[in-house]
Amino acid sequence: MIILSQMGFSPENDASENYRILQKAADIGGDIYIDRSGTYDIDDTIVLKDNTSVIFCAGAVIRRQKNKTETSYLFINEGAFTRKYNSNIRILNLTLICNDVVSENITLESKKGVPGLNAHLAFSYIKNLYIDNFQVYDLPAKDFAVQVCSFENFMIENSRIEGRKDGVHLGAGNKFAIRHCIFKTYDDPIALNAHDYATSNPQMGWIENGIIEDCYDLDDNNGTTGFFCRVLAGSWLKWEKGMEVQHSDIVEYNNRLYRVFMEPDGRIFKTLTPPTHENGLAVYDGITWCMVQNEVIENCGCRNIHFKDIFLQKKRPIAFSLHFDKDNFSRSYYPGSNAPVLDNIIFENIYIQNDITTFLHARTPVGNIKLINSELGGAGFIFKNIETEGIVYTKTNLVLSGVTFKDGIETLVSADEGFEITLSVSSSIASDSFKPLTEGNVTVKSSDISLSIK
Repeated sequence: MIILSQMGFSPENDASENYRILQKAADIGGDIYIDRSGTYDIDDTIVLKDNTSVIFCAGAVIRRQKNKTETSYLFINEGAFTRKYNSNIRILNLTLICNDVVSENITLESKKGVPGLNAHLAFSYIKNLYIDNFQVYDLPAKDFAVQVCSFENFMIENSRIEGRKDGVHLGAGNKFAIRHCIFKTYDDPIALNAHDYATSNPQMGWIENGIIEDCYDLDDNNGTTGFFCRVLAGSWLKWEKGMEVQHSDIVEYNNRLYRVFMEPDGRIFKTLTPPTHENGLAVYDGITWCMVQNEVIENCGCRNIHFKDIFLQKKRPIAFSLHFDKDNFSRSYYPGSNAPVLDNIIFENIYIQNDITTFLHARTPVGNIKLINSELGGAGFIFKNIETEGIVYTKTNLVLSGVTFKDGIETLVSADEGFEITLSVSSSIASDSFKPLTEGNVTVKSSDISLSIK
């Protein structure tokens, strides 16, 4: 074990000296122990390698400081830059003061940041990542607290994240757990973004086989722009000469995925020259393209996700959103592409404890959804057609079992044209006067509560 005070790491040091000492320890790897309480200033990014644990004693706090050139992440793994997987990294008992420090914009000249990776704790191409007892209370409006992409086996637990941006933001990966966490964020506490804005995901791919358990969405007076959990899907086409693209669009060319990295101003560009560079950003025909990945897929989404013991205490218009983006920042469904089907999404022991209008809002094809042993409050389910050429919505099976309904629900399930919803309700509790509507193409397979069909 490396005892960091023995290397000179100290609350009395300036930020550059503490950065130098901690990075030197990280270059060695193994268990790194911050053994003295106090507030430690750090002004640069600590790059972690395989088999490294950074362990903080009680009362030890990291406070970020801007440096003279550019400030990027606090912690990142070296594989995020090399696209080679790191394994076995742990961050334990970190208390972070962000101090209004955020990542600088990634530009053609910048070699320090990874396009699409914007977080204080940022990891990509990572296996066996564990974060425990992470505390942050001043998350700024730009960077996520934790961002993990291209991962296998990720767990964060016993943590508290407060501030303006996403708490835990996941990209492509397999096998994860978010447990025993408290959130108080203006934006999404949790984001499962298989697709995302060009500035918010370094790679694209399916997010699979995860559990989000015993988590709280605390109320505050600052409103919201997000959901408790945002679930994003996406699909794209092969590059063709003359095709029209906008910011964040993805194309496949020469066994690679590339995406447009322009301003989110709604401009449409005609691409005449295919992107061919192997890394980073390059400009063709006035269009900046980012090389996203060599792993070629045609779409991405989320499947086999289990939400359990979730306490929704914040007033939000929508609790859970499963959707395609369609705005100036991103259109995650390219017209005519093969849309993914989000499937096997389970909600168990969900408690709505504030005003939430919609429990689940889906504007992407969805397979099977289950809501089990939950208090639905006054919230219902909305399935919305994004009205883009070429999209096909598959049949959706919606199962509600052991649910307590309240009289405030006027429409339980609403389905736009294109959706086919099969609804089953069992072992549920409702008052004698409770009789919500179903709207659109909703077939009630069975129900032990009274429903009205519009």
